[in-house]
Amino acid sequence: MWEYEKMLQYPVKIKNTNPKLAKAIITQYGGPDGELSASLRYLSQRYSMPNDIARATLNDIGTEELGHFEMIGTIVHQLTRNLTPAEIKKAGFEDYYADHRLGVYPQSAGGTPYNAFSIQVKGDPLADLNEDLAAEQKARATYENLIRIADDPDVIEPLKFLRAREIVHYQRFGETLRILQDQMASKRIFEVKK
Repeated sequence: MWEYEKMLQYPVKIKNTNPKLAKAIITQYGGPDGELSASLRYLSQRYSMPNDIARATLNDIGTEELGHFEMIGTIVHQLTRNLTPAEIKKAGFEDYYADHRLGVYPQSAGGTPYNAFSIQVKGDPLADLNEDLAAEQKARATYENLIRIADDPDVIEPLKFLRAREIVHYQRFGETLRILQDQMASKRIFEVKK
């Protein structure tokens, strides 16, 4: 079904550690608007889509989100690799370190562990695609927040790439929604039967 290329969609080559920034960026790994939620949402919603175009869109974007999940994990890893105890304490990273050492763990920036309550699968194609449009905007906004607080070009550039992909996903979901609405109007494919 998938072919995995052993390379990131966009290179991540961060030279300087910054555990404080990593603690914020991890929200795109396991936070409510992050890449894990997006991939699971789309790959689950695809089953109730009424046509091949919608299923393919959700499959393609859900798979791409897994690649973004990998990129965020790489960013967090590179921002925290080889930290000394003094660096951990100075950055206020002790609470994360105590539970996960320097492992990459899915959680929000506030430390809330990932849970599936952050995704929605309604089984109604129109509701799900509207949910997806909103999810992409929330992810875009989060990337913009992260770009604002980052001061390292090695971190900012991959974040800009990821933000740009959220915009493309939003556009693709909008196109898919319009196709389904047109089909609904012409064929009444979503007619509720009594």
